[in-house]
Amino acid sequence: MIRTLAGITPKVAETAWVSEFAYVVGNVEIGEYASIWPGVTIRGDSPDAIVIGDYVNIQEGSVIHGNGLTIEDHVSVGHSVVVHCDLVGRGSLLGNNCTILNRVTLGENCLIAANTVVLNGTQVPARSFVTGAPGQIKRQVTDQQIAQMSHTNEELVARAKSFKESGL
Repeated sequence: MIRTLAGITPKVAETAWVSEFAYVVGNVEIGEYASIWPGVTIRGDSPDAIVIGDYVNIQEGSVIHGNGLTIEDHVSVGHSVVVHCDLVGRGSLLGNNCTILNRVTLGENCLIAANTVVLNGTQVPARSFVTGAPGQIKRQVTDQQIAQMSHTNEELVARAKSFKESGL
C-alpha cells in the first residue's frame, strides 16, 4: 500500500515492485528495479526523504525509518531487519533480524550478520563484516562473500520481476 502523508506521496520507479502487502508512506523515493516485499514498512514522516536506490531488495517484515536515510544501489535487506540509520553503502547485505540504529553509516560492501545490533553513531568502513550485539567489526569481507552478496541481490531482482509480471 502506497500512501500520501502531509501532501507527500512516495515516488516509485516504474520498474520497481512494491508488494500490495507492504506499507510505504510519505517522503520516500524507490529506485529502478527495487523490490519491497510483503510486510515491509517504510515510514517517510521526516523532512528529508528516505531514498532507496536501484536494485535494492527489502525483504519481508523489515522496517525502514529515518530522516534523510539513504540505502544505496544493490543492497539486500534481509527478513525482519530494522534500518534507522543515515546510510547503507552500495552492495551491502543486512542479515535477517539485524538492527541498524540512529546516525550509523555503513560503507560499501558491508556484511552485517543476522541478529547483529549496530549501535547509535557507529561508522562502519567499507567491506566490514560486523557481528554481535553490540555489533563489532570482525574482519574484512572477502571477494567470495561480495560475489555471493551480489548473487543474492541479482536473484531477488529476478524474483521481483516475476512477481511484478504476474500482477502481484
